[in-house]
Amino acid sequence: MMKLLESATIGKMELKNRVIMEPMCMYSATDHDGIPTHFHRAHYTSRAIGQVGLIIVEATGVVPEGRITDDCLGLWNDKQMTAFKDLVESVHSQGSKIAIQLNHAGRKCTAVDGVDEIFAPSAIAYNEDYRKPTELSKDQIKEVVQAFQDAAKRANEAGFDALEIHAAHGYLLSEFMSPVSNQRTDEYADASIIIKEVIDAIRVVWPSEKPILIRVSATDYEDQGLNTDLTIKILEPIKDSVDIINVSTGGITPTPPHQIFPGYQVEHALKIKDALQMPVVACGLLGSHDLASYLLESNQVDFIGLARPLLKNPHWVVDFAKARRKSEFIPRQYERGFK
Repeated sequence: MMKLLESATIGKMELKNRVIMEPMCMYSATDHDGIPTHFHRAHYTSRAIGQVGLIIVEATGVVPEGRITDDCLGLWNDKQMTAFKDLVESVHSQGSKIAIQLNHAGRKCTAVDGVDEIFAPSAIAYNEDYRKPTELSKDQIKEVVQAFQDAAKRANEAGFDALEIHAAHGYLLSEFMSPVSNQRTDEYADASIIIKEVIDAIRVVWPSEKPILIRVSATDYEDQGLNTDLTIKILEPIKDSVDIINVSTGGITPTPPHQIFPGYQVEHALKIKDALQMPVVACGLLGSHDLASYLLESNQVDFIGLARPLLKNPHWVVDFAKARRKSEFIPRQYERGFK
């Protein structure tokens, strides 16, 4: 029952345990400039104090229209990069590794400050309450790929240990993956093309010793949408270009999952893991210590991704360790609180 606390590697990066903080938008870049604030530093550093192995910073736009909202983070200029350096150093000071999730929001962009137009694989709105996007031309797709590369270069200069490509939850790369939102007739009807172009562009500027993660939604929960088998087919050509797959579900439409229960997304992660022979991160109501431990001990998944459980309890890992008499995971400054 201790695999959760064992050190592990993603690519060449070693983590002190198998717990990953999933990216969650905090909507706290309140000046609409994409720059992380004092809140972000406190938020992420507190989870490092709580002994999380890898912290993934929330969805960060590679261009202004790549933000999900006006209050989301961005990494399209050097001023943003400088602010991220301070955040990275703070997390490192507490012994955790830190990654950044690079994103383009596509048709789900609601930002309006400096954003006159939004883009998608096809000119199909998310729903009637969202703006209708402009279909990306091939030249504009090249610009998107370049924006991911530029952001990755800045992420490396900021000191991030790893990088995650956001291809989940109905944002741009996820939109290319789903038949619901991608009705193109050119080569980009195959989502693996743009995803591979993004990864290849990032690899040019991203050090080989630093891993690249990709997050995907394995299913859309739509009859004519993406399913796990199609996700595997899309990922097959790029599996050797990434180090691990972070498996989630949904987001391409407002349709909710058919059922939600602890571990409801694990079956998709396991199917992808077995089909591609790749390590995976599983997420989705895994806040139970016993369930998380069981999934690791039974080798169904390789890492546990936690989102809301870490919002509720930054010391989730410490509580797990304390219950198993692993006092070395309790921060020295907090020992009195765990006696």
